[in-house]
Parts: sequence; C-alpha cells; structure tokens
Amino acid sequence: METVTNGGSSRQRPFRLIVTGGGTGGHTYPALTAVRTLRARLAAQGGTLDVMWVGKSDSLEARVAAAEGIAFGSVATGKIRRSKNPLRMMSPANVADMSRVPLGILQARQIINRFKPDVVLATGGYVAVPVGVAATRACHVPLVVHEQTVRLGLANRTLAGAATRVAVSSESSVPLLPEAVRSAAVVTGNPVRPEVFTGQAEKALRALGLHGFDRRLPTVYVTGGAQGSQQINTVVRDCLPWLLARANVVHQCGPDNVAVLRQHLVGLPADLAARYYLTGYVGAELPDVLALAEVVVSRSGAGTIAELTALGKTGVFIPLASSAGDEQAHNARHLAEAGAAVALLGQVTPETLQAAVGPLLEDPLRRAGIAERARAHGRPDAAERLVDVVLDAAGR
Repeated sequence: METVTNGGSSRQRPFRLIVTGGGTGGHTYPALTAVRTLRARLAAQGGTLDVMWVGKSDSLEARVAAAEGIAFGSVATGKIRRSKNPLRMMSPANVADMSRVPLGILQARQIINRFKPDVVLATGGYVAVPVGVAATRACHVPLVVHEQTVRLGLANRTLAGAATRVAVSSESSVPLLPEAVRSAAVVTGNPVRPEVFTGQAEKALRALGLHGFDRRLPTVYVTGGAQGSQQINTVVRDCLPWLLARANVVHQCGPDNVAVLRQHLVGLPADLAARYYLTGYVGAELPDVLALAEVVVSRSGAGTIAELTALGKTGVFIPLASSAGDEQAHNARHLAEAGAAVALLGQVTPETLQAAVGPLLEDPLRRAGIAERARAHGRPDAAERLVDVVLDAAGR
C-alpha cells in the first residue's frame, strides 16, 4: 500500500474516493453500503478512507452523507424527463435542465481537482452525469459505474462508454450492454445492507406484539415502500378476509394511510383481526419482519429485489408502472421468467392477487422452490465484490 514519508516517519496514504449518485434510495443506499464496506476493508488492512459525496444540494444523498459524516460537494444537475414522443423530450423543462449540465461538469471538475480521488464511483441518477463526465473527460480519473437494475439506466448509459469498469447486478445484464462496453463489465450484484441478514422471526413477534399470529400459518409481509402504495393497499384491503383466512399479515401501508385502512377492520372476526398487523412504517424491525415472512408482496425496485433474493424470499411483485424506463417491470419479469418470483404485470385486482398468492400459501413446497431459485439469483457479497472492483480500478 502506498505510503507518505514525513520527517523520517511514514504513514499510509488514505485511499481517496469520490462517490456520486442519488435522487432515490435505489441509487443512494447501495453507494452508502459500498462506502461502509470499503472503509471497513481498508481499516482491516491498516489503512484509512477519505471520501466525498458529490450530488445535488437539499437531496436524499446530501442528507445521507451528513448523517454518515461524509463530506459533501454539490453540483448543478439536469434531470431529463423521458417520453416516448421525441418532441416532448425537447420540452422547456428538459431544455432548461440540460443547459445546467455544463455548469455541473465545471463544478465537478473543480471538486475533483481539489480532492484528487483515486477513483470515482457512480451509482446512477442524473446527478452522476456531470461528475462522471468530469472524471473521465477532464480529470482522467478512473470511473466505476454501478447499475442496480437489469438494464442500464439513462445516466449510467451516458457514462458507461468512458468508464474503467461497469459493475452490473446480474449475468443477464451483460448481453444488454452496448457491445463496446461489455469488456469493462463485472457482475457484482447490488449491495445489501448487512443488517438485513441479522433478522430473527421471534424478535419480530415480540417487538411488534404479534400475539394473535397463528404460527401454523405462513406470514405475508405487504409493503409499498416507505410512503406506501395506494395500489397495493387497495388490492390487499379488498381481499383481506380471504387472505387472513390463510395467513398472518404484516402490512406496512405508509404513514398517511393507516387511519383509512383501519376503518376496514371493523366487522372482521376477532381471530382474523388478531392475525393482521397494520403499520405506517417498519424501521429497525425490518430484518426481523423479513425473517418472519414467508411471502413478500411488494414493488420490484432494485433494492427490494437485492434484499429479497439475498435472503431467499418468495416475492410477489407488483411493479410501479411509472418507474424510470419501466425498470421495475423488467426486474420483476426477469425473476418471474426464472421461476424465482411471481410478477403481476398490468392491471392488478383482488382476484389476480388471490390467484398469485393462494397457491403459495397452500403449498409449502411451491413456496420453497421459488425461494430457493430466488436465493440463487441473490448476491449477499455484492458490496465486497463492488469494493474489489473499485480498488482494482484504482490500481490498488
């Protein structure tokens, strides 16, 4: 490892990393997990990490960096609002935002020249574009692009051609890359928070007070993300008596939806109501809830996919139709075609949900088969793999 000599004594030179990416948790949290893993790796080797996060001011990535004690630099960004109609791509909002990109590149160049990183890690989102462009074209710093979904997102497609390495989430992503980029591709998977692997089912029962749950029945965890999903909440509500006759249910519905959904519990038989736990948000208990759940009904964002496959969970995915590039539908379809999940594409009704979930609740072997195939797609060591790629790109 490189050392710096000062007055006859030597010390290891800190490894310097710029990380960029954000806008959503799907881009931000894999980057955070990679930073934590890299820091731990270097500390175990007697080294240290200097890291700066470059992103948009007043953003999720800015808040995450502040909470983690990571220095933050902000740049101007331009978000491209995609449309199948080329004329709409030239909307006034897009034109205005695209005009901000050159300023962002100039600001990123100044930050990179001051910080002097060994490597830049870009995890997607439009904020990554000016930083990645400045790193490769102006500052000649190695760039590692990490893609969380099956197909490259717009920002990563822009950067991939000049990247030193392109880290992708699965083997199936490689043939979808531009031919000129495939030689730079490395399959790492999508980094998963280590705490996800620490869950204990019994702790969930105690922490959430699930005394009415019947342990002879499978448990279903329903989630639409931190804010909840109106679509998922509605279809689950409308088939709740049917569902509770066959399973225990933990339903994370979003903080703003609890009161409305609670009204629909009136009239449920007491034994069914005891098997239903409704909550706006699941925080520190999430690993334990996931350990308890045998079936998970959820969206199919990259982070969710990574966690459920790493844990080997049976997922019933209801993709968010408005996700960028229809990525959630691609994620869900990819696993469903491999028999590693159930995907509900198009219009979802209580009847289609029952048809998907019913066989899983009735047949433990069917559940176990899907879970096993999901685990085969999971990469619990993805963060370590990505750190290997980052260090290799930097020549370390």
